[in-house]
Amino acid sequence: MEDVKIRLAVLWLFKELATLGYIILVLMEPDVIKQIVEKGEIYGEKLGPEILLLFAIIVLVPLVMAFLSLTLKNSANRWANIIVGIVFTVLGLMDLIDALAAPSAHGILMTVSMVVAPALIVWYAYKWPKKKD
Repeated sequence: MEDVKIRLAVLWLFKELATLGYIILVLMEPDVIKQIVEKGEIYGEKLGPEILLLFAIIVLVPLVMAFLSLTLKNSANRWANIIVGIVFTVLGLMDLIDALAAPSAHGILMTVSMVVAPALIVWYAYKWPKKKD
C-alpha cells in the first residue's frame, strides 16, 4: 500500500514541477514578459485577479494532492486521486491541443509530461488493490 501512496505523491510532484517548468519556459519566450508588463496580458488574455486565482489553484492542487496521497485512508485516497487525476488529465489534453496548434519542442514536451503524469496517477489509483482501510 505504501508503495502506491509514494508513487502517487511522486507523480503529483512530477506534474507540478513540469507545470512550473513550462511556466518558466513560456516566460522566456520572446516578448512574453514585455506583454505582461506593458499590457497586463499573456497571449492576448488579460491577467486579472480571476486568472491569477485560477493559476494559483492549478499550482496548489497537485501539491495538496501529493500530501493527501500520503495521508488519506486508502479508499478516500484512491477516489480523490482518480477524480482529481482525471480533471488534470483533461486540462492537460486541452493544453496539448493548444501546444500542437502553435508547436514548439519545449511546449509539446512539457505539455505531454503534464498529461502523462496525471494519467498515470489515475491508472495507479484505479489499479490500487481494494482492501479495507
